[in-house]
Amino acid sequence: MALLFISSILIVVAYRFLPVYFTPLMIARCFEQIEDGRKIKLYHEWIPLSRMSASMPVAVMASEDQRFLTHHGFDYEAIELAAKEHMQKGKKLRGGSTISQQTAKNVFLWQGRSWVRKGLEAYFTFLIEILWSKQRIMEVYLNSIEMGDGIYGVQACAERNFGIDAWNLTRSDCALIAATLPNPRKFSSKSPGPYMRKRLRQIEHQMTFISAFPKEH
Repeated sequence: MALLFISSILIVVAYRFLPVYFTPLMIARCFEQIEDGRKIKLYHEWIPLSRMSASMPVAVMASEDQRFLTHHGFDYEAIELAAKEHMQKGKKLRGGSTISQQTAKNVFLWQGRSWVRKGLEAYFTFLIEILWSKQRIMEVYLNSIEMGDGIYGVQACAERNFGIDAWNLTRSDCALIAATLPNPRKFSSKSPGPYMRKRLRQIEHQMTFISAFPKEH
């Protein structure tokens, strides 16, 4: 247990500085493709946050986690609101995962909904919030999340779906990418339908209330 504890801290510290070229999700998706008899598709290129459009962090905060810069990994207000809606109105319980939680899950853990995995997700979220800056969390998040079938990270998405570099993504392009994130293999930023266009307008509206993402000092 002591070895596992020390190892987890060391890998989090290492990823504070090193690019994350592969994640457990990328590997799992490759095995799924093999099992389905499909050719392996894995498009991913690590780039620093400074090479991304300035609108990209703003778009994902507007869509996924509007209190990202002020919370410490867990958005208790969102969790409380989701629980109240579930109890009072019988609505399906929303996930409410923050960008920090999604980053911890994507980089360090397997997919699934077990209590063990959720506990480890909370543990790694706590570690990256302590050992990484918000800028680093956002950088790793935007480089590692799934953005389409076999597409991971904003650079690969920009190249595959828009034919441009991530730096050249427009405000609307960034909002459209963010709109796919709840289910990037179902919703496409390359060929968006009416629902995606609606989500694009909603996210662009929310982006007007979010300040530019701060640079690391």
